[in-house]
This record gives sequence, structure tokens and C-alpha cells, in this order.
Amino acid sequence: MSDALPCLCTALRRAARSVTASYDEALRPAGLRVTQFALLRTLQRVGPVPVTRLAAETALDRSTMGRNLDPLERRGLVRLAVGERDQRERVAAITEAGAAAVAAAVPRWSAVQARLARDGAASAAIAALAGLAEAGLDEAGLDEAGLDEAGLDEAAAARTGPRAPP
Repeated sequence: MSDALPCLCTALRRAARSVTASYDEALRPAGLRVTQFALLRTLQRVGPVPVTRLAAETALDRSTMGRNLDPLERRGLVRLAVGERDQRERVAAITEAGAAAVAAAVPRWSAVQARLARDGAASAAIAALAGLAEAGLDEAGLDEAGLDEAGLDEAAAARTGPRAPP
């Protein structure tokens, strides 16, 4: 393994935690974390929406979305209702209190945005992250990196023991 380039995943996670902490600190007086703020803003943008679609809109899995919505619902910032067409479906909608919380938080969020944008590195980072997201490691990317399915299975087996047959 080459040590010439630090682990990209670790560097991204560290940067994300640092930026998230900046937003969370700024939004604390408004009573929101940046994850909650982003979720409420998404609900403002898309309107009432099934939780599964909301999860897709925010690139979260369904169970994580449910855990993120629960405290917002308890605080009256989000309303969850049974779907009209499918009784198994839950539909999320922002409430008036949720919209008021967003309105109170926007100036604080904007201040962090402006502070981060003043450093030209933010624009470069956004462009680089967009490129990474587009590149991804699909099957072709894994094969090109020498990590075909068998190689991944062998690497996993070395860490955790052999994989059970399907």
C-alpha cells in the first residue's frame, strides 16, 4: 500500500466533521443541527413527500431518515401522516413551526456559508467533490483499480473469514 496519498475517505470524513461542527455551532441558537436544517429545507422545497422519496432526495437510507424525522416530529417541526394511496406509506411535511425554525436559522446558516466561501478553497472543494461523486467506484472503476469481485471477496475474507455462499 502506498503512503504517498493520504486515505481520501479519511480526509473527506475529517473535513465533513469539521464543516458540520461549524454549521452546528452557528445553528445551535436556532435550536437546529445542520442535518435537521437541511432536512427541513428539503421539505420546504419538495412539499409533502413519502419518507422513502425524502430519503432518496437527501441521499439517506430509509431507516436513517426515520430516525432523523422522529425528533423533528416530537418538536412539532414536521408532521408525519399515513399516505392517502398506500396506508403503509408515511408522508412527511414541514409544519408552520418548522418553517419558522428554518427562517430563524437561515441568517446563521448564511453566515457560515459566507465565511467558508470567502476562502477560495470552498469552490475548489465543491468542484472536486462533485467530480468524485460522478467518478464513483462502479463495477468498471473497481475493475480498473484491480478490485474485481473476486479481489473484493478475497480482501473481505482476509479480514473477516470466508464469505458464506449465497
